[in-house]
Parts: sequence; structure tokens; C-alpha cells
Amino acid sequence: MTQNTEAAPLPRPFDDSFAKDPHAVWARLRQAGSVHRVELPDGLKVWLVTHERDVRAGLPDARFSVNKRHSTTGFSGFSLPPALDRNLLNVDPDDHLRLRRLVAKGFTPRHVDMLRESIQEAVDGLIDGVLERIAASGEADLVAAFAKPLPLRVVGALLDVPAADQDRFAGWVAGMLAPRSREELVTAIGAIHRFLIDLVAERRVRPGEDMLSGLIAARDEEDRLSEDELVSLAFLILMAGSENVQHVIGNGMLALLTHPEQLAALRADHGLLPEAVEELLRYAQPVQTAIRRFPTEPVDIAGRRIPAGETVLFSLASAHRDPARYPDAERFDIHRADKAHLALGHGMHYCLGAPLARLELTLALGTLLDRVPGLRLARPAGELAWGTTFRSHAVRALPVAANVVA
Repeated sequence: MTQNTEAAPLPRPFDDSFAKDPHAVWARLRQAGSVHRVELPDGLKVWLVTHERDVRAGLPDARFSVNKRHSTTGFSGFSLPPALDRNLLNVDPDDHLRLRRLVAKGFTPRHVDMLRESIQEAVDGLIDGVLERIAASGEADLVAAFAKPLPLRVVGALLDVPAADQDRFAGWVAGMLAPRSREELVTAIGAIHRFLIDLVAERRVRPGEDMLSGLIAARDEEDRLSEDELVSLAFLILMAGSENVQHVIGNGMLALLTHPEQLAALRADHGLLPEAVEELLRYAQPVQTAIRRFPTEPVDIAGRRIPAGETVLFSLASAHRDPARYPDAERFDIHRADKAHLALGHGMHYCLGAPLARLELTLALGTLLDRVPGLRLARPAGELAWGTTFRSHAVRALPVAANVVA
């Protein structure tokens, strides 16, 4: 068994070259091996796993905990207040399964299909705005005008956020997902926390058919949720339901617009939409690494021994471009036979909102193709700005033009 030593400085792969082309960096790491001991930009030492086979095996491995109490070396990033931290991303099997069963009731096929009409209304309304902007100025930013607000409206419907509160709610979420400073992040999270507490109190008095009302019933009538767990779950639904869908729409539309033969095939046959969504989740998925894991005992992966308590990052982005799993992995191909990606998780932490995410993406892409004739980039793809960290790679703005008459 190969043992790791840290006499020399550890590699720091998440540098300027990663920001310019993360997939090239992942390719180099894969070629050098599956498991790498590296240093994050904030100085935390972690283990990166890059080969698809090892990522797919590691994600559901019960020896890897998501509970931060198992960490012996600390963890990277902003720490949520404890009252927002009792969610599915931070608890292990017993509590996880209990919470998951409660939340799953809101994501059954019947409940998701009930949201179809409201999602379609949101899609149509936002596309109206896109068309108006193009007619007035010749172009529109598809991220700001469509990809960013759409999932927020869907989450608003899921939690039944009052219409009067939706603008300030959206502002807080923007401050949380893309803060300009740590102070803005702290302020936004605090505002969202207070809003959710007030929303829970209001929904207790006037319950509805929304997911939050169902969770409150589980808390109050059956005592299966603590108050912190209740608010944490609402916060997770907001966070998970907003950011990833937004970025898949932005990255995905860019992939389609820069692959005209794929776009033409999809325009010609909307029956290919489900296939296209799966390939976009593989090829254009923004998430670079899954949520950190901590081994509860020493674990061997690809000949490397990872001590208990250290931080392990399984790279979804690397796995999705691994040629050992996907032939011609760097090619975007909606006809690809093997689309068994990891974008929505694998094992116990598979995304409960996967059916809802797929419905949003299908309605968003299909309606854009139907209602925006001649949709095309208004800037060369090489000039577009990206937001890139070891966690995420997403296009910041997507200026588009179309055949719209003023």
C-alpha cells in the first residue's frame, strides 16, 4: 500500500489555470491517478478523487460520513448557523433516513406533476421578458432574465412564498449564492433564516397544501422533526433548488448554442428533450465536487490510504469527463448511449428533488426552443465570463439574440 508523505508542499490545482479551464486540470489529474492529496485555496489539505469508477463507488460508501463531527482537520467554506445546519447534507443514516422520508412526500411524481402548470407559467412569463429585452435592445442576458429567476419562482411555489415577499426573498437568495463580501453573505443568510421562521409561524396558523405545511404537520402532530430540523430542511430546499438548476440552464444553453448540430436535432425532434437533459446534466453540470466526506475509519482508494477524519472531495466534474467510462467523454452528444451521470448524486444522498429538476429543465429548454426563434449567442463564447471555484463552474452571463421584431 502506498503511503502519503507531506514533506514537500502539496499541489494547489485550483489556481488561475483551473479558473480558465477546469476540465483541462481534471484531465491532467485523472491521467496522474485517481487519488490526490492537495491543498485548497484557503489552505485546507484534502483528498481529491477523480476517476469515475472510484467516485461512483465512494459516494454511497457508508464509511464516508457527511457529518462534520467526524472531521479531524476542519472543513472549507462558510459555516452555517447551527439552526440551519440540521439538514440532509450534514446528517448520517439514522437521522438522514428519517428526514428523507418526510421530505420525499413532497417530491412524489404526483406532487411534482402538480407543479407543472405553475412552472410553465413561470417559464412563459420570463420568456416574455426575454423577448421584450431582445426587441428593445437586440439582446438579453439569459442568465439574469431567465435562468436565475426561474428556479426561485419554482421554490417559491413549493414553499408557497407569498407573492408580496418574492422580490426581497430573491434579493436575499442572490446575496447568499453570489455574495460580494462575507458581510453580505452573513446578512443574507440571517435574513433568510428570519424569513423562514416567520413563514413557518404563519403557515402554522394558516396551513396549505405546500411542502412546508406538510413538514410542519410532521413537526407538530407527530413530533418527528425538531424546530431546527424543520427550518434547516426549508433552507436546504431553497438552496438546493435554486443554484444548481440555474447553472445547469445557463451552462446547458451555452452548450446547445455552441453545438449547432445538437441544437438542430433537438429543434427537429422535441422527443429528444429527456435525452438532452441527461446529457446536459453530465456535460454541463456546474458542480465540480460533491459535498465533502469524512472517513469514519481508514479507507483505501486506488492504492492510497486515506486516514479517518480527513476531508475527501469526490469530483463529479472529473468523473463526467472520464474516458474510461464515457467514450469520447469531452464531446457533447444528446444521442449518447451511456448517460448514467452522477450530477444528482448517488446512493443515500441522491437528490430528492431530481424529478422536479428534470421537469424544470425540460420545460425551460423546450419552451425556449419553441418561443425564441433563431436563438443565438450575442457574443463570442470565448468572451463569456465564468464563476469558477473548486465547487462550481458556471457562466455568469449569457447574452443572446434572436429573430424578434421590435
